[in-house]
Amino acid sequence: MSVMVARKKVVRKWEKLPGRNTFCCDGRIMMARQKGIFYLTLFLILGTCALFFAFECRYLAVQLSPAIPVFAAVLFLFAMATLLRTSFSDPGVIPRALPDEAAFIEMEIEATNGTVPQGQRPPPRIKNFQINNQIVKLKYCYTCKIFRPPRASHCSICDNCVERFDHHCPWVGNCVGKRNYRYFYLFILSLSLLTIYIFTFNIVYVALKSLKIGFLNTLKETPGTVLEVLICFFTLWSVVGLTGFHTFLVALNQTTNEDIKGSWTGKNRVQNPYSHGNIVKNCCEVLCGPLPPSVLDRRGILQQEESTAQEGSCPRGPGTQEPPATQGPGQAQEGGMKQQDGSIPPPSAVPVPSVSDTEMPEEKQRTPGELPVPSPDPGRAEH
Repeated sequence: MSVMVARKKVVRKWEKLPGRNTFCCDGRIMMARQKGIFYLTLFLILGTCALFFAFECRYLAVQLSPAIPVFAAVLFLFAMATLLRTSFSDPGVIPRALPDEAAFIEMEIEATNGTVPQGQRPPPRIKNFQINNQIVKLKYCYTCKIFRPPRASHCSICDNCVERFDHHCPWVGNCVGKRNYRYFYLFILSLSLLTIYIFTFNIVYVALKSLKIGFLNTLKETPGTVLEVLICFFTLWSVVGLTGFHTFLVALNQTTNEDIKGSWTGKNRVQNPYSHGNIVKNCCEVLCGPLPPSVLDRRGILQQEESTAQEGSCPRGPGTQEPPATQGPGQAQEGGMKQQDGSIPPPSAVPVPSVSDTEMPEEKQRTPGELPVPSPDPGRAEH
């Protein structure tokens, strides 16, 4: 006998989201699909710090100060925490328009621009929006079917519109936008300090060792230190330069995308409407302002799909029989004829009752012409 069990499968919104993103931990982690360079970033940071803690830190803690490995550990943990926070979070993806919303926007555009004759190029889909007494253009995204908010842009790698889009960083494996820019800035800042710290104390370690055994002998005995110096030297210029560039952008309250396009400089000669004209206020807004919540609702329940599954069958032995639906008097007598050990006796050992009138009870036997006599009332018999 097979049993059919109905199960309800919960479908969450992250499973149906468009775009080129990958999700882990039931939608809690969101990253881009290209994660190879992100793994390289993890390998370089973890490998360099592991060599530093394994070799130089112990020697420097004894010779100079035990605080050296403590500060290195603090910088390492802070850099790793901000890296993972930047890589695993929603950068500010804007949901795409639903079919009804897209149709309504198309109707608005047709009502505004009118019917375009065939063969003519339709006018650009742009809305004007005023910010701080300055007109800002809102562009239409043909992929997401929406008018993008100010400072938003469509990432061609993740295939999503991102609010306050800065750039797509392959080193962190994610877009950098409104919801994770501060963590990205803190990551490159802490990584710059960590790189300078390790590079400096590697030079100090080589100098102290060279005073005892010589410079060449030190290089031969510590190949790991040489590798750390080379990695830090080539990483230092790019990371420190990137930190300086983003510090300049934060001070102006500007994004990398706006700087590359020359939105507020160059030919346009338009003043940045988002800048407060004060470096401290701009830094506070970008790095210390309230963090907006994610509008994707990745773990929200979209629908419940019902699925039926066959659990299995209950096997029966050769001596077992199907239980009857109803049990009559004759079957009740057969049930009483079971042997004491629980087995059913063979058919020859079970007496088959006759259905003749002679074997019926005495009060039930009557002649064909005789009327049935009702039995006396038990209550009256007692009286």
